[in-house]
Amino acid sequence: MFIDRADIFVKAGDGGDGSNSFCKIKGLKKRQDGGDGGKGGNIVLVADKNVQTLLDFHFRKHFRADKGSNGSGNNRTGANAVDCIIRLPLGTIVRDRYEDITYCDLKESGQSVVLIKGGLAGRGNSKFKQATYGDPGEEKEITLELKLIADVGIIGCPNAGKSSLISRISKAKSKVADYPFTTKTPILGVVKLSDERSFVICDIPGLIEGAHNGKGLGDDFLRHVERTRVLIHMIDMAGVDGRNPAEDFASINNELKLYNPELVRRPQVIAVNKMDVSEARENLKEFKKHVRKTVYPISCVTGEGIKELLEAVYKKL
Repeated sequence: MFIDRADIFVKAGDGGDGSNSFCKIKGLKKRQDGGDGGKGGNIVLVADKNVQTLLDFHFRKHFRADKGSNGSGNNRTGANAVDCIIRLPLGTIVRDRYEDITYCDLKESGQSVVLIKGGLAGRGNSKFKQATYGDPGEEKEITLELKLIADVGIIGCPNAGKSSLISRISKAKSKVADYPFTTKTPILGVVKLSDERSFVICDIPGLIEGAHNGKGLGDDFLRHVERTRVLIHMIDMAGVDGRNPAEDFASINNELKLYNPELVRRPQVIAVNKMDVSEARENLKEFKKHVRKTVYPISCVTGEGIKELLEAVYKKL
């Protein structure tokens, strides 16, 4: 199960209490010897390349760091609590659940952020007349939002052939069928052109008109496009579902613009697919009249044009 959004509660540990202790040695005046408490544990977020989804946070919603140990007599200080470390996928954005506040964006493997700090320790009565309690740890309700990090994103209308392409050019296992919305979650793969040349590619589930408002599979998947550097815009040139290729091209670009105007300016490589179907050749002539851009005719069935497409993509990168 691919989960790319989760709401969780986090609480840092409370500080340990200071000790109220008195030492009385025969012949000497009674003295105060209470030690300080230990500091509460922090909530620490770590980007981990081995974590792929937010699935774990779908089941576990509460994370609490330990309380610092209390101080004790003979000026003994309580132990500091261990931090609570939460490992998240690369590309996770952490926001306040209720306010428009972004705390961090975990983009690099090993990146570490102290989200909230544990409470300060209470002071023992060896320093004050009366020992003090430890401070409570901070707490927050946060939203975790995953935006996959990929060099290239494949976009297009449902049934354009995106899954077929990523399955052919990488080892990614994407469901392929002759009906729309076979892919319901983003799929990552690695394309190797040679020993020295490779890039990470992401199959974005099919977009339709109104996707920026949540229609179809919705804007949940448009967010993954934001992390890509180059887009492969797949067009069903055969029009097997009775679609108009030029209208599909315009519609998808409009959805990108409505969701985030920056996306429509992202470099695109136009892949016109299903050239093994006879109608595609005639449709391509009409398409070029409306879309005056370089296009790459391909067939995910025969492999026609795919090498040229990947070279063009790599050049854009």
